[in-house]
Amino acid sequence: MDILAHALWTTAAAIPARQKITRPLSVPWAAFWGIFPDVFSFTIPAILRIWWYATGVTQSLRPDPESAKRLQFVWQLYHCSHSLITFAAVFAIVWLLVGRPVLEMLAWCLHILLDIGTHRGIFAIHFLWPFSAYSVSTLRWENPIFFAANYAALLLVYLWLWIRLRKTRTQRQPVT
Repeated sequence: MDILAHALWTTAAAIPARQKITRPLSVPWAAFWGIFPDVFSFTIPAILRIWWYATGVTQSLRPDPESAKRLQFVWQLYHCSHSLITFAAVFAIVWLLVGRPVLEMLAWCLHILLDIGTHRGIFAIHFLWPFSAYSVSTLRWENPIFFAANYAALLLVYLWLWIRLRKTRTQRQPVT
C-alpha cells in the first residue's frame, strides 16, 4: 500500500481507539508508526541516491545498474521493517523500557498486515523474517481498481468518523 494510504488507515484506526481507551493516545504518533516501515526502508536509499548525484558518483537520480549493486542492503531493511517478528520484539522491548505498551506502535503492525494483502513479487512481505522468507503474493496496491477501491473505502471511513464526531458534538451541546 502507498505511504499516504498507510498514514490515513492508521489515523482512521487511532481516532476511535483513542476514544475507547482510558489513557491518551497520540494520533500523530500512530500515523508516524503507520508509515515507519516504509520510511525506514526507503529513506536511506533515497538520501544515498541524492548524495551520489550531488557528489557526481551517478549522473542521474534515476536507478541505474550500479545502484542495484550498491543498494542490496535495502532489502534487509525492507524485510526487517515489514516483519511481524521484528515488530513484536521492538514492541516488547519498548514496553519493558517504558513500563507500559506504547499503543501507537500498533500502527506499525497494522502497516505490515495491510501490506501482506497488497504486495506481490519482489515486494511480497516476508512477515516472518528473519526466521522465514515465506510470503504471500497477493494483490498489487498499484492496481488501478484496488487503488480506487482503497481510497473510496478511506473516504467512506473518514465520512463515518466525521458523522460520528458531529453526532457526539451535538449530543454534548446543552438544549436551550
